[in-house]
Amino acid sequence: MKRQIITFAVVGVLNTATYYCLYLLFLIWLPYLAAHVLAFSLSMIGSFFLNARFTYRIRPTWRKFALFPLTNVTNFLITTLGVYVIVDVLHAGSRFAPLLASAAAIPVTFVVSRWVMLPKSIA
Repeated sequence: MKRQIITFAVVGVLNTATYYCLYLLFLIWLPYLAAHVLAFSLSMIGSFFLNARFTYRIRPTWRKFALFPLTNVTNFLITTLGVYVIVDVLHAGSRFAPLLASAAAIPVTFVVSRWVMLPKSIA
């Protein structure tokens, strides 16, 4: 499982870089929100295949592909709650709050991802 956690983190970094590069590219001719949605969707598809191949070493299926967005929803909810707590409850600065909240979301996102990709295993 240690290898999976490390690979999951590496795929996450690659996914974030892919998202940001695509976002900047699409921003040239699309409004920012459309650029965000398109870049997010494409990077999530890439993340699914990278995690299937390298993190979990499984064959991708349509069922897993359909469930994979749950990992992103989980990450979004935890990160959003984390930013709120860091900024409004702890009264810390908002500049680095998303990075701290994202780091806190990684373990939970990994568990959800593992549950989606390897449904018969215990996360």
